[in-house]
Amino acid sequence: MVKKRIASGVAHKVPEDLKKMLASDPDALAKWNDLTPLARNEWICWTVSVKKAETRRVHVERVRSELKEDKRRPCCWAGCPHR
Repeated sequence: MVKKRIASGVAHKVPEDLKKMLASDPDALAKWNDLTPLARNEWICWTVSVKKAETRRVHVERVRSELKEDKRRPCCWAGCPHR
């Protein structure tokens, strides 16, 4: 099995659920690794900032679909306060 490199953000490490999704989708992973560390940080923070598990699952899937649509940052979000 070939281990896939998954780049992290600036203030955040990639959480396991997001890692699992990225590792399972080569197209999303390629787009993820092409992002800047600050952009990856925004996606990570946006994903982990929710309170409910169901909303978190929705965010992880939106990361996948929006990366594939060439979106580089989450839309309509104030941004990560940790940068």
